[in-house]
Amino acid sequence: MSASLPLSGPGAALSRPLRRWLGGAGLALALLGGGYALVAQVAGERGIAPTAASADIEVKGITVDVQGKSAEDARANGWREAQRKAWEKLKGPKLSDSQLEGLVSAVVIEREQLGPRRYIATLGVVFDRQRAGAYLGGAAQAVRSAPLLLIPVVESGGAYITFEQRNPWQRAWAEFNPGTSRIDYVRLSGAGGDSLLVNFGQANRRSRAWWRSTLDQYGATDVLMAFARLDHQFPGGPVSGTFTARYGPDSRPLESFTLKADSPDGLSAMLAQAVERMDGIFAGALAAGKLRPDPSLRLGAGGDIDPAIQRLIEIGRAAQARRAAEAAAASGATPQIEAQTVTGVEPGEAQVRVITVQFATPDAGTFDSALGAVRGTGGVRAVGVTSTAIGGTSVMAVTYAGSLEELAAALEARGFSVRRGANALAISR
Repeated sequence: MSASLPLSGPGAALSRPLRRWLGGAGLALALLGGGYALVAQVAGERGIAPTAASADIEVKGITVDVQGKSAEDARANGWREAQRKAWEKLKGPKLSDSQLEGLVSAVVIEREQLGPRRYIATLGVVFDRQRAGAYLGGAAQAVRSAPLLLIPVVESGGAYITFEQRNPWQRAWAEFNPGTSRIDYVRLSGAGGDSLLVNFGQANRRSRAWWRSTLDQYGATDVLMAFARLDHQFPGGPVSGTFTARYGPDSRPLESFTLKADSPDGLSAMLAQAVERMDGIFAGALAAGKLRPDPSLRLGAGGDIDPAIQRLIEIGRAAQARRAAEAAAASGATPQIEAQTVTGVEPGEAQVRVITVQFATPDAGTFDSALGAVRGTGGVRAVGVTSTAIGGTSVMAVTYAGSLEELAAALEARGFSVRRGANALAISR
């Protein structure tokens, strides 16, 4: 019978360090590969920053065809005519050319052809809101909406894209100037983590906890969704677009319409026209009272809970207490009634403090149920998510009227396993 003998000689002395070095190099490469995969999700040319974000009043698409003594004189004549036409579109009072020049802050050249004595162009005229508003009156002073997060979604070739890569629909919204709009748009550039937080999956999500966390990130109160489906009949041929305006976390439809471009060269103009039309749809919905902020998105604001929803919560808790008392009476046991602090009423001597609570979130359902259970705990004034990690441990900041031990006991009573720390708790089920 042969027996394996340990290696001897110089090669044996080098084998173990070499194996350790190779193992370490392999681990380093694996870590680098994982890091590259994470960076690749947010890297690359994704962002298109809004190029027109001023509050001034812009009128686009003014066409002029004028002549002059020279090329420069023809251009000056064309700009003056564009200012008059733009002012007429705003239905402003009659003013002289010198007065209009004092109201104009910029002239945007969309297209122009300059000849020796002729000027043909399509221009945009931007009026200063403060100076022009005095002449336009109520039309320029209309009340705007609350901040609304805009999610542009384009469907092309069966793929739905928001900010995962640059696209013409995102660019059309970035170039839109909301100065004359009644909608206070929160427009994202799509750079950095925007493509992870706001994507097509988020547009179809119904979880209010997820929506509250996303809207809080961008300072918005509700959401608007602009869907565009682009169909190319054949390469280089006409392009038809179907556009749908939606609003709210439930993606409720407002209106749909279709437009058509004769060729891919006219796609940008078609999308710019679609953006203007969608803005009109959103403004009409605001005037009709359809863009009211969803009350369920304010549940995490403590005392800002809608009174009707708060009343339903109180009725549910009272019914649950009655059922527990009836069950205890039927079994002959003495019911133990847990004291509940009424939300919105300051307790006698309880001190309100903010306590950090870590909670395991293996999936989205556990995330929602944990937030709901903590919000429903007696004495909790508000809950804010400070870190979200699906598949790991998330963190919330709980405003509680009482001590750390009292909150821990209340959470244990609701079925959580609680570990205590320095002004922090870790809960799980």
